[in-house]
Amino acid sequence: MTSPAGRPGDAGASGRERLKLVAVTACPTGIAHTYMAAEKLQQAAAELGVDIKVETQGSIGAENVLSDNDVREADGVIIAADKEVDRERFAGKRVLSTGVADGVHRPKELIERVRTAPVQEGSVAAADGGAGGKERSLAYKALMNGVSYMIPFVVVGGLLIAIALALGGHATAEGYAVTPGTFWDHVFQIGALGFTLMIPILSGYIAYAIGDRPALVPGMIGGFIANTGALYDSESGAGFIGAIVTGFLAGYLVLWIKKVKVPKVVQPIMPIIVIPIVATTALGLFFIYVVGKPISWVFESLTSRLSGMTGTSAILLGALLGLMIAFDMGGPVNKTAFLFGTGLIASGNYAVMGMCAAAIPVMPLGQGLATVLRRKLYSEQERDTGMAALFMGVFGISEGAIPFAAARPAVVIPANMLGGAVAGAIAGVAGVGDHVPHGGPIVAVLGAVSGVGWFLVAIAAGTVVTALTTNALIEIKERRAAGAVRPAAGPPVPAAAGAGAGVVPGTGTGPAAVGAAAGGTAVLTKSAPAPGVVEPPEVLSGYLTERTVRTELVSDSKEAAIREMAEMLAGTGNVRDVEELVRVALAREAQGTTGLGESIAIPHAKTDAVARPTVGFARSTEGIEWGAPDGTKARLVFMISVPEAAAGDEHLRILALLSRKLMDSAFRERLQSAPDAPAVLEVLREIR
Repeated sequence: MTSPAGRPGDAGASGRERLKLVAVTACPTGIAHTYMAAEKLQQAAAELGVDIKVETQGSIGAENVLSDNDVREADGVIIAADKEVDRERFAGKRVLSTGVADGVHRPKELIERVRTAPVQEGSVAAADGGAGGKERSLAYKALMNGVSYMIPFVVVGGLLIAIALALGGHATAEGYAVTPGTFWDHVFQIGALGFTLMIPILSGYIAYAIGDRPALVPGMIGGFIANTGALYDSESGAGFIGAIVTGFLAGYLVLWIKKVKVPKVVQPIMPIIVIPIVATTALGLFFIYVVGKPISWVFESLTSRLSGMTGTSAILLGALLGLMIAFDMGGPVNKTAFLFGTGLIASGNYAVMGMCAAAIPVMPLGQGLATVLRRKLYSEQERDTGMAALFMGVFGISEGAIPFAAARPAVVIPANMLGGAVAGAIAGVAGVGDHVPHGGPIVAVLGAVSGVGWFLVAIAAGTVVTALTTNALIEIKERRAAGAVRPAAGPPVPAAAGAGAGVVPGTGTGPAAVGAAAGGTAVLTKSAPAPGVVEPPEVLSGYLTERTVRTELVSDSKEAAIREMAEMLAGTGNVRDVEELVRVALAREAQGTTGLGESIAIPHAKTDAVARPTVGFARSTEGIEWGAPDGTKARLVFMISVPEAAAGDEHLRILALLSRKLMDSAFRERLQSAPDAPAVLEVLREIR
């Protein structure tokens, strides 16, 4: 290791070259801390006479990416991140790994410590900058990673199967099918391949997120084994629940194997040969001989118990079958109910299959309807998946609901089961019969169902129950996450307070004008420029204007400040629903504080409660407790609000611009000391 000396580009007095470092900054919930840490590391390096290049891994993707040459020439590597960062590329370098907060608050210390950091081996080591709750966030990130990769397979496979059944299918004694060897049969088979691959993909990418590339193969093969019941004497595979289990088992097994000390001569082949072979073999045999046997036993026991219930109440049997159909969507519990109904068709009992057929489409239809009823509760990707699920549900393809169940199992599975039970019970009490082993509205259209009216009623009732229950559970979860706190608004001041309240003449009487007077607060509106006058450059693409600047906040708490700023933003006419904007912003705070330290807070919300991107700025002389990691109170507060549907990454771009500039202490001082709103805007125009 060399030590820094001299000015940039010079050799020091000792004749040694400047220290060259590379760094990676990343945070899991956004990019503010990512860029703040990068800026602080660059500032500290400049002061210490060290060359540094920082790669930022924010939500908008990696920027300033480190090249092979950058890494090769570096004397050390600093990783300031609260999420997993691929470190295999840093093999042979001194690597210091810590949390992103250390990059913001202790950049000089990190630069000094990297000189004596341990050398990165050929495989990824565990992060040493542990913080409480890190294991949980890794598990959540891994699950979401698997779901995101699985969704395209579900959508493509399901839609191709549905199209093939719609245009080339017909009812048979074995079920609703496509004539073999035809064009539509080939389309059907292509779609079936998507369904065949989706379970291994889910498992593989869960494992990949935990154990990196060496975990991909054992994860995928483990998922395939979990979904192939024949390998462990079961008529049904473990489905997506089994895939989640194998994904986590594979990922953590690989992490454990990586910790085993091996001779240096073996280390190069560990990640590409030894680890995948050992992990795949161990996981596969474990699932076949240990996990698979209980699954087979469950399958046989459930079948036996169901066989003894044929004489019981139809409504009870229908509810039970509906619960089973909805539980795991292709797993052993689902398949037990389905095969039980299928087996009774041959004996002339069509009622049991009728109960199953009514429950089969409830999961995809219910989840799809949920995304339509409450769009704000779902991401754009989830809404798109919901539309595909609705289409699949019509054709009785229950797998359309798997992405929702995998992402929110504690919410979606109970909602699915409740809806399935309702559908099965109604079909049972109404005596609905299904003559083919298939479900969904499509079998009614083709005339395979007796009691069509009640069959459709059962499906509709189950669908509505599932959708409403899902949304209610999501809202309850979000409300708890936000602490169930409904912030109080600041002291109202009549709009007629006029100029004496510090409101610039010409200000409208909208929500932002009310309550603007106390404590010298100024709410400024932008009047039309005089003819021939050239306006100064816009601030943040015109999203921040005189209407959204407040020189002094009335509020003395975080919740009240967010509400006060939301009402200020409403004065632009860009906010459709102030209450919803406040709710989303508080929900974001519940995920992790937006108090960034250095007396800065940047609350933000992505919601259709706003019509276009709008940014506000306000100051607090006394400061507001915001839960910042450095313990400082927020005196400079920016609030970012962007539309859910059309925003893309715009809010992330705004966050990045603000985060970088706000690390400049001179800029913060000018912003804090600006005497009035026009002076504040003049300072903010420095943001580029």
